[in-house]
Amino acid sequence: MKTKKLFALLLTVLMVMAMLSGCGKKEEPTPEPTPSTEPTEEKVAVTVTVWGPQEDQSAENGNWLQTECEKFAADHPEWDITFKYGVCSEGDAKTNVTTDPSAAADVYMFANDQIPDLVKANAIAKLGGSNLDTIKKNNSETTVNTVTYDGAVYGAPFTGNTWFMFYDKSVFTEEDVKSLDAMLEKGKVAFPLTNSWYIASMYVANGCTLFGASGSDEAAGIDFSGDKAVAVTNYLIDLNANPNFVNGDVGSAADVKAFFSGTWDYQKAVDTFGDNLGICAAPSITIDGQLKQMKAFAGSKAIGVNPATALYKEHPEIAVALAAYLGGTSAQKDHYDFRNTIPTDLGINVGDDALAKAQMDTMDFASIVQPVVASMGQYWTPAQSMGEEIVAGTVTHDNAAEKTEAMNDTMNSTGVS
Repeated sequence: MKTKKLFALLLTVLMVMAMLSGCGKKEEPTPEPTPSTEPTEEKVAVTVTVWGPQEDQSAENGNWLQTECEKFAADHPEWDITFKYGVCSEGDAKTNVTTDPSAAADVYMFANDQIPDLVKANAIAKLGGSNLDTIKKNNSETTVNTVTYDGAVYGAPFTGNTWFMFYDKSVFTEEDVKSLDAMLEKGKVAFPLTNSWYIASMYVANGCTLFGASGSDEAAGIDFSGDKAVAVTNYLIDLNANPNFVNGDVGSAADVKAFFSGTWDYQKAVDTFGDNLGICAAPSITIDGQLKQMKAFAGSKAIGVNPATALYKEHPEIAVALAAYLGGTSAQKDHYDFRNTIPTDLGINVGDDALAKAQMDTMDFASIVQPVVASMGQYWTPAQSMGEEIVAGTVTHDNAAEKTEAMNDTMNSTGVS
């Protein structure tokens, strides 16, 4: 009996101890998460060398180049960019870049007629993808063609290079300046008939072509032949005989009320016409009773990418994106505001700036791309000679067809420049 009581007592003690032990047990703390051993993605650190003219890097013009590059960097926080700047005008780009492409700028500004030489030196890259889509969307077809070579686009254009018309608004109305023939009934008009950069506009107006419709088909040659070309030669003979026509520009004769030139002669136009200055794209001419739009030669200045540099080989996306930005809408607008560089971007509002509107209109509908093919050298002298002979009176209605075909044959003969 005592044994049973003792066993019950021990059992009770053990149960109480077990309960006390359970109540006093602490919960284990939740372990802290182990820090990730995966490396965080770091910014791509690069140095980008950019070349442009001194005028775009001066304080008086808002340090345009530096300003735009810094804006670009701010738009791309994923890249840690250090910029290095060099002075090189658009006209000198071909010489300076091709001397040693691998040591030249990653991104540079250039004149479009240098593209063949830059391509030959492997010093300029083709553009593509969304950047190219934007360039085509924002610019006229003519402007895009100025930077197109062998079917590829080689730069982001930012301003045009062409000519248009300055005139006296007290003499000619806005309706008058749509037709050269209407203008000649009211006042003297000067046109550089002996300058082959200008005379082409008359022949192209009536369907003549230089290296195909786009100006890039070298195999197509120059087509200043047949009835379409002879009709223009006959028109120019009559034009030269008009007492209100002057060969040259505003300084070539007294009382000239309109002349043809580009932005470089703006001050001359202001000095001549004062508050009566009007500016617009070239007018139409009347060939066989039909109005035909004169079409000036057009070129451009653009932003190029150098494929020979270390940056391009490692991070081509950075160089291409920067070139597209410097030739894009925002940078062009700043370029216009800072330095009065007339944009090619058709979406930029130039307000009542007649000079800017005339150049943009010309690039849009009153011009053709000046071909950059090697055979273009065969055009200049024969065209100049035709103008000189018309002014001298040795090209007449009687021999117009013969002289026109001879001009065309010479333009398409090898060895002519």
